Amino acid sequence: MTRIPALVIAVLAASGAAFVPVVTSSAGATTVPACHNADVAVRYRATDSGAGHRYGRIVMINVSTHACHSGGFGGLSYVGDGNGTQIGAAADRVGTWSGFTLRPGQRAFSPVDEVVAGNYPAATCRPAHVDGFRVYIPNATRSKYVPHPTTGCRNTAVHLLSHRAFRLA
Repeated sequence: MTRIPALVIAVLAASGAAFVPVVTSSAGATTVPACHNADVAVRYRATDSGAGHRYGRIVMINVSTHACHSGGFGGLSYVGDGNGTQIGAAADRVGTWSGFTLRPGQRAFSPVDEVVAGNYPAATCRPAHVDGFRVYIPNATRSKYVPHPTTGCRNTAVHLLSHRAFRLA
């Protein structure tokens, strides 16, 4: 495997970024490339609700014709105002992660916990209509949009979203 300079690892760790290197053979040839936005489709699937929470999954599906390597948290936030403006704080990351290979047609998911905005006083929350999620797959620098109409809080001190790292379905 290619050696990653210590300074790069320190910068990534300090930023909270999940880094998944390309897997290489002992001869140095690339065997499984990293997953890119063009390799995957992303959607949301609601699963349950209760006690002021809604639960679901961000599902990442390999729509390419080749396997790709992924793993980690990616990014998640509410967006709205009809133009992709972030609404409130980005999702908190919970737990640990590990890498995996995503074969064509295979799915990975990130469990999501949404706190209902109505749990907070309106003056604290500053409620706002949400159009959907902005989703970054692990190691991506461009986002994907997933429709998910709901109510969020404009106050970034109120953390409504948390999610776990992507893992194979």
